Amino acid sequence: MPEILSVLPLTPEAFAPFGEVIEADPTRMRLINGGTTERFHALAQPEVTGEGARVILNIFRGQARGFPYEIGMMERHPLGSQSFTPLSGRPFLVAVSEDSDGRPGVPQIFLARPHQGVNYHRNVWHHPLLALGETSDFLVADRDGPGNNLEEFFFEQPFIIAEPQI
Repeated sequence: MPEILSVLPLTPEAFAPFGEVIEADPTRMRLINGGTTERFHALAQPEVTGEGARVILNIFRGQARGFPYEIGMMERHPLGSQSFTPLSGRPFLVAVSEDSDGRPGVPQIFLARPHQGVNYHRNVWHHPLLALGETSDFLVADRDGPGNNLEEFFFEQPFIIAEPQI
């Protein structure tokens, strides 16, 4: 029988082993532009490695997932970090796993609020985009360049996410 996963709130502390939470943190605020703009400084640190690699910005349009939802696979990017910041004002789910001898462990599921994004560290197991409710757009900072920056793992037994309470 598949294991049912709990959905946890997304906090910087809980997510720290996997990356950074991107949100307007008052401790990182600086006034700029003559005091007319609040800059929330250095919320995430995109990382790329490899000759000819560069950080690029994309918009991903994710289709809403139905529930219960099966987590049957995870992926990771060994040559660069990857960030997702919602543009559509909708919450989304973040599924990550610790590495266990080169394969993902039991996924942890976080509920990202509409004002939160995430930056997955390089080589962190995560599930592809999990939009909720309706089709949603995300600003994605990603790696572009030569080399294989995608590794996928398929579980023998999927994990289940019940309908999240949003």
